Amino acid sequence: MGFVDLFSAASMPVLKVLIVTALGSFLALDSVDILGQSTRKQVNSLVFYVFSPSLVGSNLARTITLKSIISMWFMPVNILLTFIIGSALGWLLLIITRPPQHLKGLILGNLGNLPLIILPAVCKEKGSPFGDPNVCHEYAMAYASLSMAIGAVFLWTYVYNLVRVFSDHSHNSGNDIIVSDKETGPMEDELIQSLLTSSSKAVNMKAKLKVMVDKLKQHFGSFSRRLNLKAVFAPSTIGAIVGFNIGIISPLRRLLIGTTAPLRVIEDSIYLVGDAGIPTVTLIIGGNLLRGLRGSGISLPLVLGIVAVRLIILPFFGVLVVKGALYFRLVDADPLYLFVLLLQFALPPAMNIGTMTQLFGAGESECSVIMLWAYGLASISLTLWSMFFMWLVASFI
Repeated sequence: MGFVDLFSAASMPVLKVLIVTALGSFLALDSVDILGQSTRKQVNSLVFYVFSPSLVGSNLARTITLKSIISMWFMPVNILLTFIIGSALGWLLLIITRPPQHLKGLILGNLGNLPLIILPAVCKEKGSPFGDPNVCHEYAMAYASLSMAIGAVFLWTYVYNLVRVFSDHSHNSGNDIIVSDKETGPMEDELIQSLLTSSSKAVNMKAKLKVMVDKLKQHFGSFSRRLNLKAVFAPSTIGAIVGFNIGIISPLRRLLIGTTAPLRVIEDSIYLVGDAGIPTVTLIIGGNLLRGLRGSGISLPLVLGIVAVRLIILPFFGVLVVKGALYFRLVDADPLYLFVLLLQFALPPAMNIGTMTQLFGAGESECSVIMLWAYGLASISLTLWSMFFMWLVASFI
């Protein structure tokens, strides 16, 4: 496979994203004002509650079966590793750069949703190393849907809570979400003092245990309020659960999926709504990037550090992880599947991070700058990494 073919197959999907993003920036111009700040916030809510769960659920229902989920068992592990390694690198960056409190949630690892755009487009290119375009497209949609669903679960549980906790802490460290040091410090002192007092007075063991249990309950309650466990069941997570059940449970699948399914109009309608999700989010990102051009006061070393971690360092770890999985025969030598696993480590930050910052009203302008640099440079890095990954997976077989 020649260099030109590889470059064409790798660059076309990225160019599509850039074109839609540029359109979003144009619509957000003050002179146009179709996608202004208030409009973007309202559309973000629509994406969060309607488009994202429909997109995740409908694609999973159509492409995931019990057999395919077993064959792709390593993908959830791979995505988990992207979050773990990304978070570890993010914590190192936090230590080095010492950013403001409300930005810490934006720096830690997350997974973008570009595979649903990139993979089908790659299959259509004549330089693609993945064989027949129709077969490639079918499997690509399954891989991309599973990747997006699992990524959504991690994003709206782990990353969502990080952004929420740090954002709320920057506004009010004494509310019902964040427990301030003034609350936790005396609590711990009281626990120690009560134990010392009870020991000195030779109080029986039952009283000691009661004190400890009461204090542990208080600590657990504080942690639960801080974490907001309700976000585990964010709309995208619910969509993923529903999609998995429809795809895996045969009676439900026969009822909703396929040209002869009695209730196919329901799934088709959900799929139609979900199709609007990715272009809508991409347009919003374009509008948010316009704010990044105007600056936000965020330090340049922090931005460059985030970009370096996401687009340069993390993909190197991805190569090691996937080669290790292949060496230990945890995955089959399927070029498309290996390409997806590698690609998950090379994606820019998730577009839904912008949705989160607007939902919480903290770090919006800084997020815009980060996204501007990340997606601007990703147009180069993602093309180069995709070329390298295609060459690499071709050498595996």
